[in-house]
Amino acid sequence: MADDEQEKTEQPTGKRLQQAKDKGQVPRSKEAGTATVLLAGILGLLMLQTPLSEAVMNVFQRCFHFERSEVFDPNTMYSLIGISIGEVLWPLISLFSIVMVASLIGNIALGGFNFSADAMSPKFNKLNPFNGIKRMIGVMALVELVKSIAKVGFVAWMAYLQIMHHWPALMELSHEQLSAGIVDALQISLSVGIGICCALLPVVLIDVPFQKWNHMKQLRMTKQEIKDEYKDSEGKPEVKGRLRQMQREMANRRMMAEVPKADVIVTNPTHYAVALKYDRFKAGSAPVVVAKGTDEIAMKIREIADEYKIPILQSPALARAIYHTTKLDKEIPDGLFQAVALVLAYVFQLQAYKAGRGAPPRELPKDKEMPIPDELRH
Repeated sequence: MADDEQEKTEQPTGKRLQQAKDKGQVPRSKEAGTATVLLAGILGLLMLQTPLSEAVMNVFQRCFHFERSEVFDPNTMYSLIGISIGEVLWPLISLFSIVMVASLIGNIALGGFNFSADAMSPKFNKLNPFNGIKRMIGVMALVELVKSIAKVGFVAWMAYLQIMHHWPALMELSHEQLSAGIVDALQISLSVGIGICCALLPVVLIDVPFQKWNHMKQLRMTKQEIKDEYKDSEGKPEVKGRLRQMQREMANRRMMAEVPKADVIVTNPTHYAVALKYDRFKAGSAPVVVAKGTDEIAMKIREIADEYKIPILQSPALARAIYHTTKLDKEIPDGLFQAVALVLAYVFQLQAYKAGRGAPPRELPKDKEMPIPDELRH
C-alpha cells in the first residue's frame, strides 16, 4: 500500500503546473516550430512571387548587360553589388519578417509565451558526462531518434516524388527565356516546398500530443504530495484570510439580494439596520431577519431599501435587540414578538392608508416604551 502511494499516478495540481512554468518547464514541439517556419516561408514566397521575380530579373539584366568600357573599370563591380543588393533587399526583408513572426508563433503556440530567469541560468550538472550518457540512452532519446528518422524519411520521400514529378520541367528550364525561367523555377520551388510541408504534417500531428502527454507525465504527483500541498496551502494565514474574505463577500452579496424582499427596515438610525420579512398569509409563521448589518453594511441596506421603496423605521432599541439576538434567515425570539408586531402593524396600516383603504396609523411608542424585555436590550 505504501509503495502504491509513492507512485506518481495523480495529475499535477494548478500550483505544481505554475511552479513548473516559473522554472521554464512548459511543453514545446520543435517539429511544430519547424513546420510553421517552412509553411510561412512558402506562403511568403507565394505572396512575394512577383516582386521577387522582378528583382532577380533586374539583377540578371544589370549584371550581364554592360558596356565594353565597364569591363576594364574596377569600380563597376562595386556599383553592381550595391545595385543587386538594393534590388532584392526589400523583398527579402519582407520574406524574412514573415518567417521570423511565424517562428515566434510556431514556438509559443504550444505552451504559450513564457519567460523564466531560472531557465536561462547556467546548469552545471548538465556538464556531467554520466548524466549525458543517461539522456543518450533513455526513453526520450529513443523517441527523438525515431521521430528524426521518420521526419527525414517523410521529407526525403516527398522531395523525391516532387522532383520526379517536376523533372521534365526542370530539364526545360535551360531552354527557356530568362524571365520565364525565373518564374518557372520559383513555382517549382514552391511546389516542392508545399510537398515537404505536407510530409512534416504527420510528424507534427504525432509530436504535439506526445509533448503534452510527456509534460503532464513528468509533473505527475504522488497522493502524499497532493495531501502535503493541500495542507501547506490551507495552513497559510494569507490563504485563510483570503478565503474568509471571499466567503464574507459572497455572504454579503446573497444577503443584499434579499433586502428587496423585506417588508420593513428597522434602523438605529445610523449604526444598525435590520431587514424583516413576514408572511402574514402563512399560519404560525414569525418575522424573519433577511439582512442585517452595522455601519457601511447598514448604510448599503438603507440605500437598497430607498431604491425599492421599502419602509424604513427608526427604533434604535429594537434594531439593536434584533441584531444581537437573531441570526440571519432565522425567526425573531419570542420576547420581541410584541415589539415587532407593532412595527409591522404600523407598516401595513401605513400602506393601506396610502392606498386609500384605511385611517392613518398611530405613532410608534418611544424607544424606552417599546415592549422589549430587559434581557434582550443591548
